[in-house]
Amino acid sequence: MTGPGSTREPQSAPDTVSDVIRWAAFSCVLVPLVLVWYGTSLAGAAGAALGLAAVTAVCRVLLRRSERCAAQRGGRHTRGRTPVD
Repeated sequence: MTGPGSTREPQSAPDTVSDVIRWAAFSCVLVPLVLVWYGTSLAGAAGAALGLAAVTAVCRVLLRRSERCAAQRGGRHTRGRTPVD
């Protein structure tokens, strides 16, 4: 809770889609390395990397499309309804 004498400025919302994609790309590199470290074949690790990269690419496309759609519609609408406590 901030008081009246607080000098904190409001922070902008983080770009969560970019954060998700960065973590997914990191996982596409880390997971195969861990698999090889624990004895999985290079072919198996490469297959896992390709699968993760494909899933990451599809998720990125869907997240960006969702972002554009939300921006065009002005964000989320509740159709006049209010949340129930």
